[in-house]
Amino acid sequence: MMKAKLMGLALVVGAFGGGLYYGQTSATVAPSMVSSSGGASYGGGVQQQTAKSAVIERKTAGNTIRVSDGESIQRAVKDAQPGDTILVMPGTYSETVYIDKDDIRLVGVIEKGERPVMHGNGKLNDAILYSGNNIVVENFTITKYKGNAIMGQAGNNFEIRNNLIVDTGVYGIFPQLGQNGIVEHNVISGIEDAAIYVGMSDNIHVAHNEVFDSVAGIEIENSRHAIVENNYVHNNTGGILAFITPGLPIKTTYDVIIRNNFVVNNNTANFGAPGSTVAGIPAGTGVLVMAADEVVIEGNIISGNKTAGILITDHYNAANVTIDPESDPNADKVAILNNTMLNNGYDTIDEVKALMLTEFKTGKPDIVRVGVSRDSCIINRHAFVTVGVDDFKDCDFTNTYNIDTYLLPEPAAPRVIAEDKKGKMAYLGVCTGCHTYTGRMIGPPIQVIQALYMDNPEGLAEYINAPTKKRPDYPEMPPQNYLDEATRMAVAKYVLALKK
Repeated sequence: MMKAKLMGLALVVGAFGGGLYYGQTSATVAPSMVSSSGGASYGGGVQQQTAKSAVIERKTAGNTIRVSDGESIQRAVKDAQPGDTILVMPGTYSETVYIDKDDIRLVGVIEKGERPVMHGNGKLNDAILYSGNNIVVENFTITKYKGNAIMGQAGNNFEIRNNLIVDTGVYGIFPQLGQNGIVEHNVISGIEDAAIYVGMSDNIHVAHNEVFDSVAGIEIENSRHAIVENNYVHNNTGGILAFITPGLPIKTTYDVIIRNNFVVNNNTANFGAPGSTVAGIPAGTGVLVMAADEVVIEGNIISGNKTAGILITDHYNAANVTIDPESDPNADKVAILNNTMLNNGYDTIDEVKALMLTEFKTGKPDIVRVGVSRDSCIINRHAFVTVGVDDFKDCDFTNTYNIDTYLLPEPAAPRVIAEDKKGKMAYLGVCTGCHTYTGRMIGPPIQVIQALYMDNPEGLAEYINAPTKKRPDYPEMPPQNYLDEATRMAVAKYVLALKK
């Protein structure tokens, strides 16, 4: 087998109750602004209908807290109670907001085209972090942070929509370890890893986003039951990715539908952190499936991606991947249905050229498979230049029209973190965004951390609180000082005790 290295990854607001305001006036909702899902729009009176909802509809009204320019969003979160809505007025806010309560709506108010701007000044790591359940974040501009624009840390039932995110470091929108969530109508660019990164999550809907000028556009990683549809994904290194990253606690990615997206001109030079998983993606990759199973690629317009329109690989033929014996390394049961593919593979990499020679094929490759892929299928294979898929059978279905969404019919049960599980949940919800057990993701492997700190959880807890750059070949770790002291110690002990 040829060892080709193909990759180096509604607003739901009930009627407003009594107000707790940081501004001078209270908010009202006109009947004409209420959507069919019970939501409301604050975009200058223009209603944005929401077809799907992941957050439980409110049965009783909470309070409304208004934050004006010059005031603190985090203070409003601290004062809020579950069920409250925080309205953030246009202005500039340079802070990190951590939502550790359930059922909070954080809503930017758009007036005459002006949004609230969260600005990290190139110094702050994160804009918005949430660990609560039933969270809505919408209508913000977020820029110049070093780590994440919006990160979910084990919160279920979330909606992240209508945000403009530019240059926020490693990730743009990053729900981690969540169930039942929507990411839609966001515009994201300039991200060093993934503009939208769904990590270790289930029942996810990613739709109507524009992502560009990033290393990875949209990445579904170690996640299940996800639909990625109607997005405009262009000018990234790699467009849409379905991955299994080895070394993470959740070992599978399956049941992913990638449909009706524009995946165009993803030829940006890779600027990911050297040695990281996404740093191995070759520029010019449209859709990339690595070790993920049951992935359907359907109805997309895939054009102008210079390496290939669709790449399918196992772990053995992927760069910057450490094999995990507990993860199936193969991309099995991949289904390639009707896609419009134009001018892909026009300047492909040498490994693909060599692979084509083994099959005596020429031309610009639309679809490339390397490594093992069992029980996969394709329709209309005659329409494409392919390599490595001659053993794919003919699919016995042509579309996924009968599947509207994988969102749950009722919101998932809120994730409740017991006191003795805080360390584990912080590790899963926070640490695994950058660390795997054996290999490199963004930061060093857990095994390296264990060797450094051995029987010194106090030292690791302090490093988590106020890290310093220790190694030139890894990016500086951001402080996790929003976690309370007990949680930092709990996660330090948990990390040092991990066996695999």
